[in-house]
Amino acid sequence: MSAADVQAVIGSPANFELLVMQLLSADNTGRKQAEAVYEALKAHADPCLTLLLRCLRSSEKVESRSFCAIMLRKALTQNEPNLWTQCSPQMQAALKTELMAALVEEQQRSVVHKVCDTVSELAADCLDKGTWPEVLPALQELATSPNPAAVEAGLLIIANLASYSTDHMRPHLAGLQPLLGNCLNHAAIDVQVAALHACCNFINALDDPREREAFQPMLVPMLAALGRCLTAGDESSAQDVLELLIEVAESYPKFLRKHLTELVSAMMQIATASQLEPPTRSLAAECLVTLAEARDKAPGMVRRLPHFVGGLFEALMAFLLDVEDEPDWHRGDTDAHEDDGAGELFDGGQEFLDRVAIALGGRALVPAAGQLLPVWLADGDWRKRHAALICLAQIAEGCEKLMAEQVEGLVGMCLSGLRDTHPKVRWASCQALGQMCTDLGPELQTKCGGAVLPALLAAMDDFANPRVQAHAAAAVVNFSEGCESDTMAPHLDALIAKLLTLLQQGKKIVQEGALTALASVADCAQEQFVRYYDAVMPLLSQILHNAQNKEHRLLRAKDAARPLALHSLLPHTRTLSTD
Repeated sequence: MSAADVQAVIGSPANFELLVMQLLSADNTGRKQAEAVYEALKAHADPCLTLLLRCLRSSEKVESRSFCAIMLRKALTQNEPNLWTQCSPQMQAALKTELMAALVEEQQRSVVHKVCDTVSELAADCLDKGTWPEVLPALQELATSPNPAAVEAGLLIIANLASYSTDHMRPHLAGLQPLLGNCLNHAAIDVQVAALHACCNFINALDDPREREAFQPMLVPMLAALGRCLTAGDESSAQDVLELLIEVAESYPKFLRKHLTELVSAMMQIATASQLEPPTRSLAAECLVTLAEARDKAPGMVRRLPHFVGGLFEALMAFLLDVEDEPDWHRGDTDAHEDDGAGELFDGGQEFLDRVAIALGGRALVPAAGQLLPVWLADGDWRKRHAALICLAQIAEGCEKLMAEQVEGLVGMCLSGLRDTHPKVRWASCQALGQMCTDLGPELQTKCGGAVLPALLAAMDDFANPRVQAHAAAAVVNFSEGCESDTMAPHLDALIAKLLTLLQQGKKIVQEGALTALASVADCAQEQFVRYYDAVMPLLSQILHNAQNKEHRLLRAKDAARPLALHSLLPHTRTLSTD
């Protein structure tokens, strides 16, 4: 790269646009050469900015205009030293004029949004230095334009400045609030969403509760704007709105108190609307769960709402129905297909139930679960039976105290699931039992061990469904970790025999589960495991000798992410080796 290369670009807008295309190229060699030229060009601040601005304003290629908006933002506000401080006052004036003009004249909305980002960051820097005070009146003028695209652009920059330059925006709140209120009722959905964005950013950025309270009258119009997005089928915009409301619910839940009924009703309707996309429904549920979690900032706020807990619980249980009977799940010999058949809502439902249980506790949630779960466990739809058992696993930690009082009944639900005709229901029963052994132990093991272990042993006989076998073995691990050796003792013969059988006859996923369970049982049994040395150690030696390839490394306990801890067997067998 020579000075002549740079001068060739400076002297020709066409050459500069060719350089831009090279910067966008997937060809590494050509792109690196172009990057070197561009870096050298930035040493000439005014010519470089002139070319960027000209390409942004006049190139026929959308990708060139878009990239120049990005490069301008970086050159003016991010590079050290940035070109704004290096260029002439005349260039600074031209940039202000042309960028503001681009907000109105650019026809491609995606490019306008990138110009908005550039103006926002530049304006924030200039406001701090007192060098662009006229930008705020100009933005307010844009936001009252008859052109909806210009209104949206002005509002988006105001929204950004609400976060970037809150102190500079504070003196203008009295004028901005009625402006934003009007824009929330604008005919264009994009304008409504941009106004809502600005409102939420102000609510989150303002420290003074009195300043935030001034935005209270806008909450109902904000919910109305969300409804209009959904009615128009614009779920992308609706998702943007939901994310903004979640931020408010997380930061300042008390702000929502006066209109909590309307907000919760809207979120419940969206979360339970089967015709909507899973991400939209999940975001509505996230908003409700976030409100439930706001115990420190707004204690008891949502609990006082009639039917909130029951309604939310039913909505989240419906998420667990987003699961299919995927053939690969049944055929799977590894963990690779364990989530096959589970949709987006199913995964979200599990997480939300866990969080709600921790946030609200058993006194609030268990009554709702007690009404619904027995009905679903008796339903003819396997997905409902599956969901009820998955729910038990998810809420056990948060509802630990109250569920421990009802442990025999809950274990009975799981045992009925182990007798179910559907493999996924049996798998879910193992999941629930295993999790409850962790969260409700050791009371569960002491009170129910005599029923739980034989049932898990029976599930290990399901050779037609290796995932069920492996998960039953995994539940034994959880059982063992919270179990006294005396509780385990009566079942050791049957357990060891079964696990050794699985090690010799099961598929790889089953062998891995059985080996982990064997180590855990040995840890629990302590000295009582000694008498199984002659049966166990030759088989373990054989596994260590034969499991040489990569796919069997778990059996050799060498997977750093999931060690099987064969060494935990050794303390209970070493004494035999000296006898």
